[in-house]
Amino acid sequence: MARYLYALGRFAARRRWWVLGIWIVLLAATVTVSITAGGKLNNDFTVPGTESQDVVTVLNEKLPAQGGASTQVVFATHGTAKVTDPAVMAAISNTVTAFKGIPQVAEVIDPYQAKTIAPDGQVALSGVQYSAQAGQVEQSTLDALQTAARTAEQAGVEVEYGGAVYPGLELTVPETPEIFGLLAAFLILLVTFGALVAAGLPIVTALIGVAIGVTGITALAALVDVPTVATSLALMLGLSCGIDYALFILSRHRNNLMQRMSVEESIGVALGTAGSAVVFAAVTVIVALCGLAVVGIPFLTVMGLTAAGAVLIAMLVALTLLPALLGFAGHTVTRFLPTPLRPGHNEKVARTAAIAPRYTGGHAWGRFVTRFRVPLLIGGVVLLGVAAMPVATMEFGLPSGGSLPTSSTARRAYDLISHSFGPGYNGPLIAVIDTSHATPEAVQTIAMGIQGELDVATVVPAAQANDTVLLQIIPNSGPNDSETASLVQAIRDHRESIEASTGATFLIGGATAANIDTSQRLGDALPLFLAVVVGLAMVLLTLAFRTILVPITSIIGFVGSVFAALGIQVAVFQWGWGADLLGVVPGETLSFLPIIVLAIIFGLSSDYQIFVVSRIKEEHTGTGDARLAVENGVALSARVVTAAALIMFGVFAAFITVDNPILKPLAFTLAIGVLLDAFVVRLTLIPAVMAVIGNRIWYHPKWFDRYVPDFDVEGNQLVTTGR
Repeated sequence: MARYLYALGRFAARRRWWVLGIWIVLLAATVTVSITAGGKLNNDFTVPGTESQDVVTVLNEKLPAQGGASTQVVFATHGTAKVTDPAVMAAISNTVTAFKGIPQVAEVIDPYQAKTIAPDGQVALSGVQYSAQAGQVEQSTLDALQTAARTAEQAGVEVEYGGAVYPGLELTVPETPEIFGLLAAFLILLVTFGALVAAGLPIVTALIGVAIGVTGITALAALVDVPTVATSLALMLGLSCGIDYALFILSRHRNNLMQRMSVEESIGVALGTAGSAVVFAAVTVIVALCGLAVVGIPFLTVMGLTAAGAVLIAMLVALTLLPALLGFAGHTVTRFLPTPLRPGHNEKVARTAAIAPRYTGGHAWGRFVTRFRVPLLIGGVVLLGVAAMPVATMEFGLPSGGSLPTSSTARRAYDLISHSFGPGYNGPLIAVIDTSHATPEAVQTIAMGIQGELDVATVVPAAQANDTVLLQIIPNSGPNDSETASLVQAIRDHRESIEASTGATFLIGGATAANIDTSQRLGDALPLFLAVVVGLAMVLLTLAFRTILVPITSIIGFVGSVFAALGIQVAVFQWGWGADLLGVVPGETLSFLPIIVLAIIFGLSSDYQIFVVSRIKEEHTGTGDARLAVENGVALSARVVTAAALIMFGVFAAFITVDNPILKPLAFTLAIGVLLDAFVVRLTLIPAVMAVIGNRIWYHPKWFDRYVPDFDVEGNQLVTTGR
């Protein structure tokens, strides 16, 4: 592999105008297709094979007016005013009537006819049912809903909205996180390289890759359902991986230049060595993200594939466009910024790292790790173990109005409903009864049977047509409470006894049941996905390093860092530790967060493992001294891995500022996971383990030489064959 990448690097540098032109044309093409295709992102989360999804299918066939998305509309008065006062009642009734004339609205619940008036008379609960799913409800429809509500607002009524889709629902992520992430990355690169051109090139290449990836995802949305969060995940990974991959190659190239290689030769060698590590690192991330497909949930599959596409583009940009730009840049990447207070400091640091790494801080850290390897091993394991302990209390759920800050209309609606009607009104269940072969009293019998279950507040008829009856079940508990999940399971478990002698059958569904089914499916899939990820890690790392012990230590370290990150997430987002500082509303852990974090942290941990250990192996090949190889390998990789990890952290941390109940915990967990994996595991525990095991760390059976291909991640063939 090293020789092919060496040739690719030299080719890209020589034919830089052609390479640059191809990428510009590709960027223009994806932007054009994205604009003209008319693709729209959505939040339609479906989980095939679950009972709640079967309910959606039945409703679309038998009761199409009930099969679309819905909005809860809460009318509230304050002070001495009541929603039953004549003037207020007239204003609310006129608003409800106006709702019925809005396009895409299939049905509207009149709170006075439905008797959904709070006991204190100050809150009325209405509902708007659409003829389309959440992703297909037009913004103009939601705007019209808000416009119609002004009649009630002018009468002094507070109007708040909740449900699957509602006015004010933010489906797009602001540009602020990307800007902050890029600024943080640029400052880190500026400190790392001490040169303006060298700091700017990874940013430029990453932006081009991200632009192609995100516009490509938008174009894809015209053909398949793409969740809104997919673009945010692709942005985070595209930016962070794109910058990091360029950083590793550029760092090696600049060291080569300072060792007096020619520009073209230096680019080829950088691609043959650091580029080989980039390929393996990117492939591990891509494979892990594609592995999300084993869960069998379409929106997770799409998220994984689109994020994998963004990483693939980042890798291709680093392997082709970056060498071309380095060819244009020439020796300007070694043109250092002046430091008036410490003349020549930036150049001195860079030349020391390139020519005499034994005098760097990285080498000092390598010596410290090898000297105190046993205490560091014990301390690191204890640290990860303590951080991972909260995972034992992890509770799964999906976002609801109660997960949002009080600045959101959905949260205000959620609180008004909980206070005035009870938490169960925020997450009603539905029973869809097939009465085609039923006795006359079947519906009443089933309703009474469901009413007899624990935690059921009330059961009311909601709709009837085509031999199908819809019942609404109001629990006593909230949509994310464990009691509600137990209720759904209890009704399903007792289905046969409830249906007995009625001739009718029924299914339990609704948004709350769908969330419960999704969490259950994800929980069941987690062990399988972890097994797949661990198996892939063994294969890929064995191919990369041609040894058994390195993959095993890498996997143990990955498991430690990811569980520690999840534990800290539980402490903050479930227990509420530091929640006010981060603007977090404590609640359940996102049911799909562990699987996504496992995939991404696995890939990123393999990145750092390959970059650190490949340098250690490269040194071991030259010296044969395991302890010295660890010290030198850490010295050669610590600065660039530190910069890469801090860039990753900065990009992920920037997204913590977004008030999005999906994106915020995901970004937080990834940011913590990167820090733990890079600094605790890859730069401390792994070198310490290698120092303890010594030369035996590189042991492999004799049959490896016959059956395991040598991909030469370290680029040794460039030396032995003379390139």
